[in-house]
Amino acid sequence: MDITLTLAELKKKPGFADNVGMVLVHNGVVRGWSRKDHAPVTSVRVTPDRARMDAICRELEARPGIFCILAEAVEGECRPGDDLLFLVVAGDIRENVKAVFAELLDRIKAEAVIKQECTA
Repeated sequence: MDITLTLAELKKKPGFADNVGMVLVHNGVVRGWSRKDHAPVTSVRVTPDRARMDAICRELEARPGIFCILAEAVEGECRPGDDLLFLVVAGDIRENVKAVFAELLDRIKAEAVIKQECTA
């Protein structure tokens, strides 16, 4: 996902200017160390469940104040520093957008993306 292009396209959607006061973006990247034991990571194999990701996005998009949610996960083998997961939540006010963004991130990672780390 090209964030600059994605945001430019989002702003062209009918109703954007009337309904959006905040856009939050997540650009997850592969860490060079494992979260569980800080061992060096050489690669990560990513398997996204795109149907589940879409279902979560549509469910959360129905929440009050949310205008649009976009999610994209890389599939395959990634190296430290590579982009892994992009999330965009656009909505009316901070309280609505932040809450949905936090839930989106947690649910996508828990329910829709499988990562297998290869450590040194």
